[in-house]
Amino acid sequence: MAAGRPEAQDHPPENGFTPLEHPVPRLLPHIDGSVLPSLGGFGKHQKQLVVLTWIPALFIGFSQFSDYFLLAQPNGTCVQPLSNHSNWTAATPPVTVAGGAPALLLNGNGTGEGYGDNIGLLCACKEWRLELQTGLSQNVVTKWNLVCDSAWKVHIAKFSLLVGSIFGYLVMGVMADWFGRHPVLILSVLFMLVFGLSVAFSVNVTMFSTLRFFEGFCLAGLALSLYVLRIELCLPGWRFSMTMVASFLTVGGQLLMPGVAALCRNWPDRDDWQVLQIVIISPFVLMLPYVWIFPESLRWLLATQHYRRSKPMMLRIARKNQVDMTTEPSGVLTELEQELHKKPQRTCIVKMMSTRNLWKNIVVLCVNSLTGYGIHHCFARSMMDPEAQPTALCHADYYTMAGIAVATCLALCPAVGLMGRRGGLLTFMIITALASLLQLGLLNLIGKYSLRHDTVLRDSLNRKFSVAFSIIGMFSSHAVSILSIFFCAEITPTVIRGGGLGLVLASAGFGMLTAPIMELHNQKGYFLHHVIFACCTLLCIICLLLLPEPRGQPLPESLADGETFTRQTLLHPGEQHLLLAKGEGDYSRVHDTPLHLSATGGATVAVATALAAVPASYALATGGEVIGNRAIANGV
Repeated sequence: MAAGRPEAQDHPPENGFTPLEHPVPRLLPHIDGSVLPSLGGFGKHQKQLVVLTWIPALFIGFSQFSDYFLLAQPNGTCVQPLSNHSNWTAATPPVTVAGGAPALLLNGNGTGEGYGDNIGLLCACKEWRLELQTGLSQNVVTKWNLVCDSAWKVHIAKFSLLVGSIFGYLVMGVMADWFGRHPVLILSVLFMLVFGLSVAFSVNVTMFSTLRFFEGFCLAGLALSLYVLRIELCLPGWRFSMTMVASFLTVGGQLLMPGVAALCRNWPDRDDWQVLQIVIISPFVLMLPYVWIFPESLRWLLATQHYRRSKPMMLRIARKNQVDMTTEPSGVLTELEQELHKKPQRTCIVKMMSTRNLWKNIVVLCVNSLTGYGIHHCFARSMMDPEAQPTALCHADYYTMAGIAVATCLALCPAVGLMGRRGGLLTFMIITALASLLQLGLLNLIGKYSLRHDTVLRDSLNRKFSVAFSIIGMFSSHAVSILSIFFCAEITPTVIRGGGLGLVLASAGFGMLTAPIMELHNQKGYFLHHVIFACCTLLCIICLLLLPEPRGQPLPESLADGETFTRQTLLHPGEQHLLLAKGEGDYSRVHDTPLHLSATGGATVAVATALAAVPASYALATGGEVIGNRAIANGV
């Protein structure tokens, strides 16, 4: 009988048997915990490559804010009217004509005071004299007289760069996951130079808008690949600080852009806007050597099982970091040698839909990014003074927005250090929601109940409160946008990080697209637009509680790793343990109640009756014993 009993190691663990030997855990999937520390951690090699990702951030800032100068609205003077009216001089603030196209408000002798009278005089002009107040003496608008009936083409030109960026983030993100980060980076640089320089030689506004679409497409691929490479080079303790340095450089490009535009003014052979376009695109030539000096992401190679390409790269990294791999005790290279026969496995972002938690986290961050950039325009429009002069309006508002961006980056560093990613994102989203709701509701209450008779003081107070809430809202919404993008880069697995980050960046592009859309529609529905985004902030506050906290955690490499990023409990482990212990003590005497004794006794009788009918052969097959023709299965 004993000879017929199967061996213990043949039983599966669920039958009460555990194997004697445990498999050795693999080291290659744990890049932050095993591979990078064995290669010197965040050493000289990684630091040099991170610096190389910082340099283009300044040039990216130039391109992203070039619309403020290439497509700025000019002041205009009608020097040859169509009728017998005398010369008209354009008033300072721009207005809109029927159909939503911005134009120049003209006043002249014999004109009416009503809006309808002004509309009738807007386009009754054969020849314009247009003057810019943005540092250039000529731009795209003045080059092709994009005013009055042609003013809608300015908005198409603004759309083209943003729409191209949206498509670029989506397409280039998928390509970065499938072909690698390095090919996308080099391809984006090459075509960025081709299309960017071609924009400067456009012969009409249609050609300009088309080439700007492709410029935005390549700019998106460049920004996304650099962002992903920077994240994947860093260990957990360095990721946020290295990303914020790049954000500071991008804001630096925004601050330097007016000075660059002023230097491009009044060139003899070319128009100012052509010189400016060439100046902001030419520095990307410095990235051409990246073909040789910037390697592929080691993290992506290991995550997609490109082990044959990983081995020489690991040896080169160890040599630059002055690590002797011949005496390397962790066994990473030994395990890599055993895995060289495996074929690469690529993953598309579409497989995200088969996960349980990961797709929800990415959708939440997409909504956060969309809301942050969308409501940022609402605050920016409320901050602008419609009665200011055009020169002051342009420079004051531009530098105010740039200063708010600098303050946001400065505040993010200590805030995220103290509260973490999720806590910081939740805090800034709450501030955004409060600023939006107070701006929408409090100002109306002040005007309705407090200062009904003093209209001057009421309007002055409303204006001051509106500007204050707008600055606070711009500050917090910009922080929400930056953190949402960084959050996504940390919780998305390496195998689909490009596609996941592309989705969040494309959502940010849709948020920025609301600004030219509202301008095209003459700001109609602006209040409803603000209300919708204010409601979205409240929804985001609830959804943010579902996100995990990735601070100090290694980056997930596979989809399975991404699923392990789940929401932590609000209580600390020690507090939760005490709470559970207290609950168990409160119900400890339930075992002595008659109901419990009767239920336990009934269950025991039922089990004994069932076991009496168990054949002896079954008991032996399951590891039981036979005692007096009664089967005892698994010690029962």
